Amino acid sequence: MVFMPAERIIMTIVAALALLDGVLLWSKDVGVDVVGYAGMVGCGLGAMALGQFYRHVRRNQSIAATATAAGLFILFTIVGSIFNYLLLPLAREPIDIALARFDASFGFHWPIFVEWASHYPRIGMVLQTVYATSLPQLLVVIFVLGFSGRLRLLHHFLLTGVIGALLAIVCWSFFPSFGASSIYQLPQAVTDAVPLAVGPGYGAELVELGRHGATYLSPHNVLGVIGFPSFHTVMAAMSAFFIMRIRWLGPIFLVVNALMMPAIVIQGGHNLADVVGGLAVFAVAYRLAALALNQRERGPANAESASSTIKALP
Repeated sequence: MVFMPAERIIMTIVAALALLDGVLLWSKDVGVDVVGYAGMVGCGLGAMALGQFYRHVRRNQSIAATATAAGLFILFTIVGSIFNYLLLPLAREPIDIALARFDASFGFHWPIFVEWASHYPRIGMVLQTVYATSLPQLLVVIFVLGFSGRLRLLHHFLLTGVIGALLAIVCWSFFPSFGASSIYQLPQAVTDAVPLAVGPGYGAELVELGRHGATYLSPHNVLGVIGFPSFHTVMAAMSAFFIMRIRWLGPIFLVVNALMMPAIVIQGGHNLADVVGGLAVFAVAYRLAALALNQRERGPANAESASSTIKALP
């Protein structure tokens, strides 16, 4: 089997997280939906096997890289979400009140913003639809970059996502938060007018999970537990930034992800500070991914150059 430098980096991260997940599951005695996760793992491994088939047999590098990227995306999502859950219960108090004070210093108050949005239900429905596109957008980017032959850009995209997710999890583990929806209550009239993907009820469930941790993990009931920094913001920035080079898709993704910012605050129940933190994480992850790619690509080139020099010696 042959894997490209970025693929090897992500495979190493996935393997390390899988091992860590196993240790934490055993030590915390947390039950697992084996059948549910096995199906997802099978999809990830199947996509990677398809990638190897097209890399060695059909000799189509675009399909090979796309299938491998999709498989790695699935596998990292599995081990990353399990690891995030296994950091519960929290060892520190959530910082959502401090984040709300940060928002207030700029004149922003989440309940007032959501209540204002409730007067425009059609806008609320549009934002709900936009919010639901976060994960599908990532898959679209993988397929577009892969099938169009932009393989280095595809690998930069994948590494940015993996590094961004790890940075978000590490930051959240030291400064846990569950978002504005976990500290505010909204009038019934507001929640009736604007159906929220992450409303006060969802926020209360997160707070309870943070106190007691999970006793059973299943892919069918996974919640997004990270408030600050907002990983939805990281995903939106990734989708918009990496696809804007595609002339026919770039403007569409820019508009959708511009709308994603208020959608994250309203539908995602996030503090404004969460969005700012997500943008900062994306910027750092993008740079670190570029450095990692450059370093790994220089290694084989240097080795090949040295090998050629040795062969040329008398």
